[in-house]
Amino acid sequence: MYSLARPFLFSLDAERAHGLGLSALELAYRTGTTPLVARRPAPLPTNAFGLSFPNPVGLAAGLDKNGEHIDALFALGFGFVEIGTITPRPQEGNPKPRLFRLPAHQAIINRMGFNNQGVDALVRNVERTQRRNGLLGINIGKNKDTPNERAFDDYQHCLQKVYPLADYITVNISSPNTAGLRELQEETALRQLVSQLRESQEALAARHGKRVPMLVKVAPDLSDRDIDAAARVLGELKVDGVIATNTTVDRSAVAGDPHAGEAGGLSGAPLLGQSTLVLRRLRARLPESTPLIGVGGIQSGADAVAKMAAGAALVQCYSGLIFRGPALVHDCVEAIRRRREAPSRGAVAPL
Repeated sequence: MYSLARPFLFSLDAERAHGLGLSALELAYRTGTTPLVARRPAPLPTNAFGLSFPNPVGLAAGLDKNGEHIDALFALGFGFVEIGTITPRPQEGNPKPRLFRLPAHQAIINRMGFNNQGVDALVRNVERTQRRNGLLGINIGKNKDTPNERAFDDYQHCLQKVYPLADYITVNISSPNTAGLRELQEETALRQLVSQLRESQEALAARHGKRVPMLVKVAPDLSDRDIDAAARVLGELKVDGVIATNTTVDRSAVAGDPHAGEAGGLSGAPLLGQSTLVLRRLRARLPESTPLIGVGGIQSGADAVAKMAAGAALVQCYSGLIFRGPALVHDCVEAIRRRREAPSRGAVAPL
């Protein structure tokens, strides 16, 4: 069905199509017709961050910023869904238009700018969900008018609000669409922010009687030296996991496209190589006990397997869902299943 709907959706403004697509998905869920839209994969249990995921394929943050469609998204077969990025106060984000498709490259450029209804609205939405089919991640950020010197206040506020509701929490310091945000990845700033958040995380664990994993999401545009520094800091501070990567500001892979000059973060197929290189380098430098989520450019099951081969424990999709539709979830789970089973196929039974 998505192949029939896609030409209509792609004929519309990208942000309008985004909203209509989510509304249609919600309608399918509420009317029980989701099986016509998506074929749910069989379970493929995967452990990471001390959690058990129904399967290792998740939805990356950004598609459902306010947590308004959680149950409908789980119905597509995701093992986990990450909502947000959310900020303490509502904000409109950047001026429109701010979302652009590059179909020839299977890519998207966005400069949304953390547009969201604020953390309190997200909390209300999450409290109304059933969440029977997978684990929920909540991605937190800072308001655009909060200076970096006070970034911790915003992240801590969101952390405290969502802690009782999340299965894991992601600290987003890598979006290119909030001015100055990526400066928080610099070694000194990163150490200061994450160490403070780790203290808050442990205090919240004691208060609530449960420990919710906290992950950090990094950019694909870091230099090798910066990747090494980030790995050193995050390893020493014992963060629960790292997500590699966010969108890129590099346009070399889409040069010549009519939208190549648009400001914002590029996602989709052109991001696959660079994001996977960052993933592989982080895996080589982080402690083995620190799981990684691989995201960026996954358009097929083979791409998901490539992330696993580079060291990911879990993978996430976003732009691939726009270009391929819900079938991508099933394809990725089955490809990972085949990879897991491959070593045992030729095994010789013990005598």
